[in-house]
Amino acid sequence: MKSIINDIKTRFEISDIVKQRDNFNFLTCKKEQTVSLITHLKNIEGFSHFVLLTAVDWIEEGKFQLTYILNNPDKKIDIGIRTFIERETATMDSAHHLWEHVATYQRELKEMFGIDFPGSPRVDESFILEGWDDIPPYRRDFDTKKYSEETFFPREGRTTNDPTEYMKKKLYPDEEK
Repeated sequence: MKSIINDIKTRFEISDIVKQRDNFNFLTCKKEQTVSLITHLKNIEGFSHFVLLTAVDWIEEGKFQLTYILNNPDKKIDIGIRTFIERETATMDSAHHLWEHVATYQRELKEMFGIDFPGSPRVDESFILEGWDDIPPYRRDFDTKKYSEETFFPREGRTTNDPTEYMKKKLYPDEEK
């Protein structure tokens, strides 16, 4: 793994390296170099299996973090490539040309976070939320409580418990007596 990372550092601008375990590292690179780096990992370094694409909403910094996780089955190593994109203009180059199923992850991130991947197949079609007209629900500024209160009717007989008091009763039932 060390030799792969050293080679990558000579070819790409890597701003951060985090060792998760001996066979799994995370590298952070610039948005503009991400797809090129992933292509290099697939074609040159043998990371032939695309595991996952996910996002994190760093609302305070006005950014999304995209993380691509790849696996090299021959060497039994994994690598995560992280990049940051602007939250207000959330677009990223598509990597669907490397693995077909990347398009599915990109489509989900478009619907749930509002991150666009221009040119990705079916990226503008509904994936899960048919007819959704609110802000993307995985964004941290989406108010789930407000949405729930406005969308679903209250049912009689339901009670709401303060989590702290509820757990005290569950964990220490004899103290109430």
